[in-house]
Amino acid sequence: MADTVLYEVSDGLATITLNRPEAMNALDVETKVALRDAARAAADDGAVRAVLLTAAGDRAFCVGQDLKEHVGLLAASEGAGPDEGVMSTVREHYNPIVRALAGAAKPVVAAVNGVAAGAGFGFALAADYRIVADTASFNTSFAGVALTADSGISWTLPRAVGASRAADLLLFPRTLTAQEAYDLGIAHRVVPSAELAAEALGLARRLAAGPTVAYAALKESLSYALSHSLEEALEKEDELQTRAGASQDHRIAVRAFVAKEKPVYLGR
Repeated sequence: MADTVLYEVSDGLATITLNRPEAMNALDVETKVALRDAARAAADDGAVRAVLLTAAGDRAFCVGQDLKEHVGLLAASEGAGPDEGVMSTVREHYNPIVRALAGAAKPVVAAVNGVAAGAGFGFALAADYRIVADTASFNTSFAGVALTADSGISWTLPRAVGASRAADLLLFPRTLTAQEAYDLGIAHRVVPSAELAAEALGLARRLAAGPTVAYAALKESLSYALSHSLEEALEKEDELQTRAGASQDHRIAVRAFVAKEKPVYLGR
């Protein structure tokens, strides 16, 4: 894996760190490939019980596509077909990254330390929980460079802020402060910048030590219910609760509750 993305697994927690602080963690091809591979590795590894997506430096979480590289790639792909042109990066990189993060059967936490723009905003929204530095900001950015939405943001943003507000933020890109992001429901928690790393790590470790079978079911249930009827959602709840109820973690939790002890979950 390229050093533009760092990947570490410890005590059931996979930490993925965007590591191009000098470029505000912009997404060149090397970084996109490495992030895709890291996200897939975390999603597929049964020993990983939670994921923390973060970034190096204190200026940016990720400013999206590396436009300096993009200019050259646009020129080089002039006249190429849709399967060969520069925008094939959506299919080859962005979509697999979002699928791995949003579709992982484990909780994903994004620690947003600075600017999250374009695909960087999209990747943060693909996480299940966003803890944000008080100095961070968000911007959809796409229309500003004559592009439409990608990185899943057409799906995730309306679910976070509502369809009307999402249209406003996409049609008229502007910078949202951390407080505005919290008020809109984009950020779940805002903390002082100096405390972000410790707070995010503590939160992610807590999730990794938790009842991860139940977390996976909760994640699936919420996603399903957003696009199905009440009756279908009730059926899905029945299916998922049956699965969670058969887990060792459920038995551990009940025994610990009766004994007034702290449960130690196994993640199965």
